[in-house]
Parts: sequence; C-alpha cells; structure tokens
Amino acid sequence: MKQLDISGNTLEYVRLVSAHPRPDAPPMVFLHEGLGSISMWRDFPQQVADATGCEAIVYSRYGYGRSTALRSVPRDVRYMHDEALRDLPLILDALQVSEPFLFGHSDGGSISLIHAGGAGRPVAGTIVLAPHVFVEDVALENIAIAGAAFENPETRLRERLGRHHKDVDGAFQGWHRTWLSPAFRSWNIENYLPTIQGPVLAIQGEDDEYATMEQLERIAAGAPDVDLVKLADCRHSPHKDQPGAVIEATASFVARILDARD
Repeated sequence: MKQLDISGNTLEYVRLVSAHPRPDAPPMVFLHEGLGSISMWRDFPQQVADATGCEAIVYSRYGYGRSTALRSVPRDVRYMHDEALRDLPLILDALQVSEPFLFGHSDGGSISLIHAGGAGRPVAGTIVLAPHVFVEDVALENIAIAGAAFENPETRLRERLGRHHKDVDGAFQGWHRTWLSPAFRSWNIENYLPTIQGPVLAIQGEDDEYATMEQLERIAAGAPDVDLVKLADCRHSPHKDQPGAVIEATASFVARILDARD
C-alpha cells in the first residue's frame, strides 16, 4: 500500500501488475462505492488485471479506508462532481496516467461517468457497476434501512465497516446523511451522458436493492456508445454476486476496444 499526497490530503493507493500484461493496454483505475475502500475490493481488481492485461490502480477516496478523513458531514450534494472533475484529474496526473479505463461501482460508477463526460480528458472506456444517474425512492428507502442497521450494535455493521475505515463514522455518515438530505433528492448527472469519451459498459443486477433498471436504460439512451449487461440473481454488488460474469464482460469489452486500435 502506498500514499499519495495531493493539496495537503493523503490518499492510499496500490498498483497491481497483470499476470498477463498486454503491452498496448492502459491502466484501469478502480473507484469504489459509497462505503468502499481498497480493502473492500478484496482480490477482485487483481482478477480483472489478470483477465484484461491492464495494470489495476486502486485507491480509497477521501473519507474512506486510510485516506484523509472527511472535513464535513454531510457532504456537499455535488461531492461526486468534485471527485470526478477536480480530484480524479489531480490523482491521474500525480500517477502519470493518461487515457485510462475507469472501473466504478455505485458512487464510483457515477463519478466515472461524470469524469468521462465532463472532465475534457480522454478515457479508453468506462465500466460501471450499479451506477446512479438520478435518485430513486428505492435507494433512499434502503439507505435509511442501512442507517438503522449502522446504529444497531446487534447487526455489527459498524464493527464490520470499522475493519476497513480509520474513520468509520465519518465514512458512513458522509454517505448516509448526504444521500438522505432534502437537497440531494434532485441530484442528476444525465447531462454528462451525451459527451462521454469512449465506450461504456454498464452492468447491473436484476435484484439491485438500491436501483431499478431505469438507471441503465437512461445511460443507454443518453450516452453515445453503451453495452448493457443485466445479471440475474445479483444485487447491488455484481463483482461480489456474479464475479465471473463481470470479469468476462469486462475482458471482452477491453479486448474489443484495444483490438480496434490495431
């Protein structure tokens, strides 16, 4: 695990080399969900790196893992815009990465879409798992349920998350309170979809407890080049519930893009 210092903030990150590197493959940058971190990905990024030939760059966003804690809770409702348009470009420049693949889950998927559509920087392609482009009632209902579980010692949710975050209360409440704030109800990033750089692979489970398939349908309607994968027997974390299907789809997507360059 390494640390990156940017504008007085510290990010933990790791770079994982593929067991089968493809010389023409750019790095793939992983952006985790609203309660995620490097450690919560487990060995999934390495599996993707091995299957695609891409180096995997994985980091804990501000407020998560061992990265700099959040300075305010709840966050500004545009926190995903800030991470996509301000923070991610600085991180990529510091790591000397240009035209990467982006791989984002949930909040990380939304950040990836905003960056690909609004940062004005080239990306090779964007893979998103269970992304949000607008706020649905089902998301808010289940976030409220998660909040009750976090406060209930019998669920051990705080304890489990505490193994992955140095500031577990800040990490949880930064997500929970922001999403449930009245100002966040109108959050929407569909305006970034038509200008997304490069192809998009959007994957979602049919049993996603935080979203309906309307999320994927709007991405397909708004972005120029989209492949959709809808997975049965799969909830909000396709890389955990259906890892084989996600890796296969990602490897095919990456190969198609890189082979077209030859």
